[in-house]
Amino acid sequence: MTETAADAVARRVLEQGHPFPLKRDVAAVYDGLMGSLFPQLATHAARDAEDLAGRIEEACARFGDIAAPLTDRPAEDLSQDLLVSLAEVHERALDDARAILAGDPAAESLDEVIAAYPGFLAIATHRLAHAAHRLDVPLVPRLMAELAHSRSGVDIHPAATIGRSFCIDHATGIVIGETTVIGDGVKLYQGVTLGALSVSKDKAGTKRHPTIGDRVVIYANATVLGGETTIGADSVIGGNVFLTRSVPPGSLVYQTADHRVRPHQDRFDDFDFVI
Repeated sequence: MTETAADAVARRVLEQGHPFPLKRDVAAVYDGLMGSLFPQLATHAARDAEDLAGRIEEACARFGDIAAPLTDRPAEDLSQDLLVSLAEVHERALDDARAILAGDPAAESLDEVIAAYPGFLAIATHRLAHAAHRLDVPLVPRLMAELAHSRSGVDIHPAATIGRSFCIDHATGIVIGETTVIGDGVKLYQGVTLGALSVSKDKAGTKRHPTIGDRVVIYANATVLGGETTIGADSVIGGNVFLTRSVPPGSLVYQTADHRVRPHQDRFDDFDFVI
């Protein structure tokens, strides 16, 4: 039988031979675990503790089934290792939720933060994806992170190291790179980038992203770049700052603005507008 164009494309695709998890399968595991750990995010409430435990075990088993073809480890081992890590994931994510509640005057309850705040969704997903990443499972943690990215507007690499009581306010547009290290009690506002300076591909295994000390606050649209850049503890980085060098603990870094107040009677001359 003559090979058609479609046959040729199908053969080329299958010849790659790389096992790849379906996004919908990862999403099912992700939604199952997130809804089990945080009932505020569940699509269906658990009947009782036994029902909830069964859902958690089922989601972890599905994780093992997805992850095993990508590794050299049995599905049962991967499932059990993820299950053991869930208590810490839950504990740390609740600490994050409490930090958001304490730091946002508009937040009225912990339930509201968990159910409605995209910053919490992004952080809690990172806690889960980071646990999977620590099992040396490829792809799956990144797919979990991308689910949170699409739903919250926050892009956190699952390998990033984030301390306790992490607060993301407003969330949208935040980017946290792979080798970022964030201390305890840090607060980020929307649009913050913790990124890398441009490096060649052979530097992929090096520290490329900044280190943020304890209790640092970084305001909206600030950019902090570079693996050697360290923001000392208790520092405040103002909005729209572009920073590629370290600052000591207790620093206040801000961008000065040039303001000109135009009298009401002034005409709208061309020099008033810059595009």
